Amino acid sequence: MSGNVVRLHKDTEPPTEAASVTTLTVVPDPPAAPPVPLWVRSGRAIKTAVTHENTRTAARGVARHSLYVAGGARILARRAWDGRTAARYERMIRAAEAAGNHEAAAEWEERGQRYREARHRRRMDLLHSPLDAAKGAAVSAGMGVGGLVLLGIAMAIATKDPTEVVTPLMAVIKFINLMITIVRVVWGPAITIGPFLALLALWSVGAHQQAAPQWALPDRVRSGEGEPITPSIVVKALRDLGIPALRKAIQEMGDAGASMLSPIVIAGCGVEVDVTLPSGVSTNEVQGKRRKLAENLSRHEHEVFITIPAAARTVRLWVADSGALDEPIGPSPLTTDETLTADYAKGKAPWGQDLRGDAAALSLYQRHLLVTGLSNQGKTAALRALALWLSLDRSVQFWLADLKGAGDWRYFDGIASVLIQGPTDDHVIQATEMAEDAVTEMNRRLELRQKDPTAKFPPLIVLVDEAQVAFMCPAKDEDGRPYGGSKATSRYFMAVRKIHNQGRAVDVLMWQGTQDPTDQNLPKLVREGAHTRAALALGTESQAEMALGAKAVKGGAAPHLLRQGLDKGTLVVASDGIAIPAGQASITVRTHFIDDDAAEAIAERAKALRDGVTTLHAVERDENHDPLADIAAVIGDAPRLRTQDVIKRLSALNPTAYGDWSPVDLTRVLEAADAEPYKSDGRMVVGRDRVARALANRDGEGSASDAG
Repeated sequence: MSGNVVRLHKDTEPPTEAASVTTLTVVPDPPAAPPVPLWVRSGRAIKTAVTHENTRTAARGVARHSLYVAGGARILARRAWDGRTAARYERMIRAAEAAGNHEAAAEWEERGQRYREARHRRRMDLLHSPLDAAKGAAVSAGMGVGGLVLLGIAMAIATKDPTEVVTPLMAVIKFINLMITIVRVVWGPAITIGPFLALLALWSVGAHQQAAPQWALPDRVRSGEGEPITPSIVVKALRDLGIPALRKAIQEMGDAGASMLSPIVIAGCGVEVDVTLPSGVSTNEVQGKRRKLAENLSRHEHEVFITIPAAARTVRLWVADSGALDEPIGPSPLTTDETLTADYAKGKAPWGQDLRGDAAALSLYQRHLLVTGLSNQGKTAALRALALWLSLDRSVQFWLADLKGAGDWRYFDGIASVLIQGPTDDHVIQATEMAEDAVTEMNRRLELRQKDPTAKFPPLIVLVDEAQVAFMCPAKDEDGRPYGGSKATSRYFMAVRKIHNQGRAVDVLMWQGTQDPTDQNLPKLVREGAHTRAALALGTESQAEMALGAKAVKGGAAPHLLRQGLDKGTLVVASDGIAIPAGQASITVRTHFIDDDAAEAIAERAKALRDGVTTLHAVERDENHDPLADIAAVIGDAPRLRTQDVIKRLSALNPTAYGDWSPVDLTRVLEAADAEPYKSDGRMVVGRDRVARALANRDGEGSASDAG
């Protein structure tokens, strides 16, 4: 029972009077699996060999080199046909007609007619050429034999040997015989080797032109990674876009579509080419195929930009060098040039570089600003870079509210007259009151402008970062008016609208940064009130239209196609304050990143240009204000301050109370407290010690009267 299993089990029948009997059962082994036939094993081996990568590579190589020969023969046959016929001219005529260029078509038709006339003359000449050739050969032969005989006679006379007469003629005959012998020797091998040399020539032409199907080409060629952009590659990419009218037009063009392209020029870290589309193909059809076009060009989608230039029926393609957009740009001039200053009216902020690699500078003069994008894409950094540059103009005032409160704007403490930081409803309320104070200041300036049209005012930048927090705030005031929202009763919304409507005329400007825009957190009237609109990476095309406007998006602006997290700091800008190529509605800018240490250094330079700004961290609303105490507060630690600067700071502190103050009002209050202004270096100033002494005397008198 070797190999069998012995099992012990009890009968399942109920027990009888006798003891139950234990039964031994022998269970045989299960039958062994039949051996795998040899032909099955061979088939598996063949399948493995066929599907192996080495086998496939070898098969592709054999097919590729064989097809190079066929492709080379096709190319040479086409060249020969073009050289012998007017096919080239016919193709150019069809291309010009497809492009709508009838003048070029007529010119090519004329050239083709001249070619046909010349060909006809050559053929007519061939009819007479055999007779002329025979006559010429007879004359040449006669002259040749006669010349040899004369040469032989001369030799015979010279040597006095009559046999020398035929020596030149015999020499020629022997030479001809030698040539015939050489031909006989070489002819056989030439007949044998000639076909191989012809195949080698065909293979060389085909290999140079890569005349093989895509699947047969080597991996490095098929991948196209980093492949230079050439006219043939662009035309092939356009042909394979899946637009039937475009494909048909290219096939009908005699030059295979080359006439559609302008010269390809280097533009920064890529190349640029204008494509004139044939009749029946619209520009938006090509724009809608951006991803497929990029893949046809062996690029990623973010490396191809399609814009609409001024020329009709034309798209402009900018194609980046492979991987170039993933490389960082250089540092900001603000960090490399410590002598750099700003000029609000005439200067431009160095914001970054455009795709051509040229410096992208933005004019901020009398322009409201809106920067938006998804979270953590560099919105605050881009907005802060502009504010840091403008802070180097000492005439510019800042009222700033950071409704994120993460400390990104802490460096403006000592630069901004108002600095609110925090995300709560209380901070939104303060930011709203700050905006309303800006409206009050704007109205004051407008009134002064009516009295004096030549009046000039220092620029006032009212900056609110994370403005969507203000629009979405549910808090209401004591009268039931909401701080957030977009209704006529919404306080923040109405303050922003008023500044947008009239602030530009008196240099009161609204700058806002928002994220993930919607109609709720960025109302239509607010976003359309900005003169400069910039967007980082966004989620959808509808958000792109909210951020930049429908016109810019239809013209090729595509912030929704930027890669979230990978294209940080890359902005699409629509503004008349930045140089945009003619015919385009927007420009893509890769902004300089200024880190915290560099931002702090720039802020210190800005503070050094100013006379010590006292920054308020909340908007005071105490109606029972104390002018003398407020004067002491705005002077701060400075030993003295010019009267004009004191008035400006008082106006920023409480526009309602001090917005209409003049030097006369300031002098009246100070003289009443025995702290009148005095001259220092030819200018009227207010002394800190005088004001402090006046406050101390007043407080002392108050205490004495209370004690009495």
